[in-house]
Amino acid sequence: MSSVIEKILGDMNGKREWRSLEKRAKVLPHDYKVAYDEIKQYIWKSSGVSTIDVFKFLLDMFEEGAASNKKVLDITGSDVAAFCDELVRGEQSYFEDCRKKLNKNIAKKLDK
Repeated sequence: MSSVIEKILGDMNGKREWRSLEKRAKVLPHDYKVAYDEIKQYIWKSSGVSTIDVFKFLLDMFEEGAASNKKVLDITGSDVAAFCDELVRGEQSYFEDCRKKLNKNIAKKLDK
């Protein structure tokens, strides 16, 4: 029964963890919050990441930078898109999952 509920609602632990990250992000200083929100949108749109680990890492970095009174662009650099691209390099992505599934399906069907 729990697997049926999980299929309908999704992984509740993952959702709780995401909500916890978003609460942490809400208390960032204004500049960090703006940067976090923009980076989050960019990463979701452009990278296809399939985990939230990159956002945990980003929040840790931003919280540490804010505590050290650094400006957000001191952390990201002026090319924030390049910073984001580097941040997600090597992360599991939706695109990678699709590629693996495609290759597996074709190999399976051709082996018949």
